[in-house]
Amino acid sequence: MAADSSTDAEPLVLQDLHRFLSYRGGNAQNDESSDPKKEKVSSLFDKSAMAVPVAAMKALLGVVERTEAETMMQLQNELREAADIMMSNFSKSTSGRSHIALKSGCELFLKYITRTFLEVSDFEECKQNILERGQRFQMISLAARDRIAAQAAAFVPNNGTVLTHGYSRVVANILLEAANANKHFDLIILEGRPDAAGAKAAQFYAQKGIPVRLVLDSAMGTLMEQVDVVLTGAEAIAENGGVINKVGTYALACCAAANNKPFYIAAESYKFARLYPLRQSDLPLGPQQNESSEEASIQFCDTTSGSKTKPIIPITLDPAIQVHDTSVDFTPSKFITLLFTDLGVLTPSAVSDELIRLYQ
Repeated sequence: MAADSSTDAEPLVLQDLHRFLSYRGGNAQNDESSDPKKEKVSSLFDKSAMAVPVAAMKALLGVVERTEAETMMQLQNELREAADIMMSNFSKSTSGRSHIALKSGCELFLKYITRTFLEVSDFEECKQNILERGQRFQMISLAARDRIAAQAAAFVPNNGTVLTHGYSRVVANILLEAANANKHFDLIILEGRPDAAGAKAAQFYAQKGIPVRLVLDSAMGTLMEQVDVVLTGAEAIAENGGVINKVGTYALACCAAANNKPFYIAAESYKFARLYPLRQSDLPLGPQQNESSEEASIQFCDTTSGSKTKPIIPITLDPAIQVHDTSVDFTPSKFITLLFTDLGVLTPSAVSDELIRLYQ
């Protein structure tokens, strides 16, 4: 793909993806030591932060801008190759994150390219249309979280308790919208391995004045009786209405169902994926599920061994021990009460109809 190559080892499309997913607020833009390959912790309430599917589409728009292709077939081949490069490198360059959301964005963009070419036969005019519509889509997608928050804030109970899991900007927008509407609620955030997402999210909620408790995800059952609603984000929404999200979401949904608590999911429509998993093993999780302890990206330590003056002692595992290192799990639709999306408040059964509209 000469038109999208770079003198560096890393293809331009991958450089773009890393740049779009990295933090762009505060003083980071002027930090010469910042690494564009490394995702930095931006504010949970940063409205400019891009979701993975949007970053993928924007990276593919860069391919269209740089292309030297002379026919639609050549351009489509370049875009497919660029999408393959991003998907094959995504997990290892983002600390093992699932590539499902990335794949969803790429597939939606490629379908959009085909549709545009069918509408506009002239190649140069078609390219221009793709770039113009792509920019408009980016602006619309950034506003999706606000549209979701406006609808979903009504489901946050006043003087109630909300439990959430993961580091979701959509959920953050909903809870902030509810707080700004003078609703008073307590927030419980689950903390799990390996990225300390719960602890990071708790910091931002506390800065907004929202009462927050941080609880280990393994202790979710001990607090579920105190909870009024469970609300999480999603990496992807499957065709059957099930949800792919941070590992632990499935266990949380089972626990909520056992205690008759409503389980809500908040996600943008560009996260709707053409997947139909029926069980956990159906997910395309990539190469990092089972590794030897020497190869695994997750590290183990005894946190009780450390103090302010004494470092935490890491645990060295026997190389023969296999480590199941996965970042997401699948929650079947039967556990989900409602989906909050920019297309409206949906039941899980409505997802397949919306997917048909997106890809028709």
